[in-house]
Amino acid sequence: MEVHQNAAPVAVVRGLGKTFADFWGRARVKAVDGIDFEIRRGEVFALLGPNGSGKSTTVKLILGLLYPTRGDISVFGKSPRAVETKKEIGYLPEESYLYPYLTARETLDFYGSLFHLSAAERKSRIDQLLEMVGLSHARDRKVGEFSKGMARRIGIAQAMINDPDFLILDEPTSGLDPIGCREVKDLILTLKKRGKTILVTSHLLSDVEDISDRVVILYGGKIRSQGKLEDLLTVSDQTRVTFTTPDETAQRKLESALQSGFPQEKIVIDHPRRTLEEFFLDVVRQAKAENVSTSGAAAGGKIADYLSTPKSKEDVLRSLLAQETPSAPAPEAAPISGAAADEEKLRALTEERSVTPPPETAASCDASDKEKLARAETKLDQLLGGK
Repeated sequence: MEVHQNAAPVAVVRGLGKTFADFWGRARVKAVDGIDFEIRRGEVFALLGPNGSGKSTTVKLILGLLYPTRGDISVFGKSPRAVETKKEIGYLPEESYLYPYLTARETLDFYGSLFHLSAAERKSRIDQLLEMVGLSHARDRKVGEFSKGMARRIGIAQAMINDPDFLILDEPTSGLDPIGCREVKDLILTLKKRGKTILVTSHLLSDVEDISDRVVILYGGKIRSQGKLEDLLTVSDQTRVTFTTPDETAQRKLESALQSGFPQEKIVIDHPRRTLEEFFLDVVRQAKAENVSTSGAAAGGKIADYLSTPKSKEDVLRSLLAQETPSAPAPEAAPISGAAADEEKLRALTEERSVTPPPETAASCDASDKEKLARAETKLDQLLGGK
């Protein structure tokens, strides 16, 4: 899916500045100093820079965890502190802060309950996410016993439990082995194809290069460079030609022809190289093909269905109808006798009682069902029109 150039940006930052003061209110550190950028819908946007350049501070300002000293930020057209925007955001912090005495399954169930997902929906998503991050076999182990890489995988899973439209990943591949890094990058590209917007910060520039559409490079709290990755990295005054290696005689003829055609240029002919990551993954695939056993984390499975498949109109309609379904009536209280009955009578005389409405007839139930269906259709049209 291509980046939606004409859609409203997911996040807009204008003149953003953040200064940390000491106990006496004196300016101590100017972490962010007047930066401007936009994060467009459906793109992978990378925020880069050395330690202390202002990356984490900028991320916390976008999340509404810090207040800017100056400038403006909007997320989905609203203040980053607006509660209604939080359900559309998934966040993976630089350090995975998890409850050590909860299991992997209980951890994801806890985060799912914060978004008011039903028990059935939580169970379905947890199973898919654990398989996706390669931790199905450790679902009932306490996360306090996990290695850093395994804890990172659970952190990635919790960031996606709510199926967010805007995913913020702070050092997502930190602590992961090359297999986990590759899986995370594939996941990010899959989410991008589905139209999700992803903000990534990382010190592993090769990972950023594989997945990003645009980058901003910070230094000293200021933007030193920004733009499309392709435009920034292309060396426009050089040209490379790639073809199958000819035999020795043909290669000498080719070199002679190129040199005679460009006598003032230094012609370099060499063989392309694979990246170390590609070579490493090939070695691991070969070991797996030979059924070599390992006690480390398993490779992740396929992308979770709810993350890779957009919701259909029928799915949304069923969800809305479920919200309209009234809860079952409470069971009648058991008869009260003795002193308790006397107290109940006294309370009935001294308190105002509401009159219980009569049960609905079959005809009124049918009318109510039609009204609920009409309300659900209206909600569905509003949701689809607003996306």
